[in-house]
Amino acid sequence: MFDATPFFGQFRNMFERSPVPRYIQLADIMRFRIKRGIWPSGSMLPSIERLMEEFDVGRVTVRQAIRMLADENILSPERGRGTFVTSECGGDRRLLVSTSLDDLVEMYRGDVPDLDHIIEDDAQPHLLESDGIGAPEYVHMQRVHARNGERYCVVSLHIDRTIFDLAPERFRTEVVIPLFASMPEIQIARARQTLNIASADIEVARLMGIPVNSPVAEIRRVFNGPDDRVLYLGEATYRGDYIHLEMDLGAMGR
Repeated sequence: MFDATPFFGQFRNMFERSPVPRYIQLADIMRFRIKRGIWPSGSMLPSIERLMEEFDVGRVTVRQAIRMLADENILSPERGRGTFVTSECGGDRRLLVSTSLDDLVEMYRGDVPDLDHIIEDDAQPHLLESDGIGAPEYVHMQRVHARNGERYCVVSLHIDRTIFDLAPERFRTEVVIPLFASMPEIQIARARQTLNIASADIEVARLMGIPVNSPVAEIRRVFNGPDDRVLYLGEATYRGDYIHLEMDLGAMGR
C-alpha cells in the first residue's frame, strides 16, 4: 500500500491556487494514482479520515471526489467495508500517438466516434511558412469527438475546398484521416504532426466537460499534395488521459 505520510499537509496551497473546486482536483489526483497502479484494481482506498489528513481537506470534499470517480465506474464505495478500485483509469480508451502516416490511418480506421459539429464555414487557416502553399479556398469545421458519451477531443479542420467537394457528406460525418487515405483521387506527398502538452482553457474545458487547467495534448497535423499545397490542416486538443505515446529508441551502440 502506498504510504503518503511524508506528504501530509502539502496539498492545501496547491488546492488554493486553482479556481477548480477542490473535490475535482482531489478526484484528478486519485485518478492519477489509480492509473499509475499506486492503487491497483481490486485494492481498497485508505480510509476517509486518512485521505482527509493527507490532502488537508474536509470529509465532504473526500466524499464528493469518491462519488465523482464512482460515477465514472472507477471506484465502488461499499457500506461498512470501504471504497474499492474497480477499474484501471484510461486503460481501454487511450489513443496511441502514431509516428507514421500509415500508423495514424490504422489507428483511426474503423473508429466511429460521436461527432458533434459546432462550426462549418470558409475561414482560412493560419499557415506557417514551413507548412507549404495555401489552397485558394478551404472548408473549416470545428467539432467534438466522443466515445461512450465522454468527450475526448476538440478538433479544428481546414480541408482544401477541391478535396472537400469530392465527398462533402462523408467529410461531415466520418473521421477525416482514414477518409483521406481511402480516396484514390488524393495524393499525400508529405505529412507531419507536432505534439505539445498544455492545459485546458475555458473554451476547451467547456466543450469537453473537464476542469479548467486540466492537462491536454495539442496535436497539429499538416498534409501536403505533390505540389506542396496544404490539403489538410488539423488542430486537435485531446484529454490528457486519452493520449499514449510509445517510441522505439533502439539499442545503444557500444
